[in-house]
Amino acid sequence: MSAETTPAADARTERRAKRIAKNLTGFAAQHGGSADAVVEYVGAVATRIVVVGADGAWGDQVAPSYAVGRRAAELAGLTLHDNFEGELALKVKTGPYEWKRMAGIQLGG
Repeated sequence: MSAETTPAADARTERRAKRIAKNLTGFAAQHGGSADAVVEYVGAVATRIVVVGADGAWGDQVAPSYAVGRRAAELAGLTLHDNFEGELALKVKTGPYEWKRMAGIQLGG
């Protein structure tokens, strides 16, 4: 039995997932009552949960592992997608802040 499959590790994963799920549930409630999500690897020690609310608002939450991130999204009742493209990408509404940041990055700002 590996360290990641022990009862203690499973309990720790569940506690972390529940804590993150509260944030995800709150986001969904504030942005139309539901949300879609993609769970993405960031690196060896982090996973990013990109969340898009029913109203098009978006945000993200970092989890310590893919297992925690995926479980948190499931507990929050989010609709999970395999990737961030197609219909999910079209739902995202960007505002002046995002456009300024994107233009600044491309222009060296």
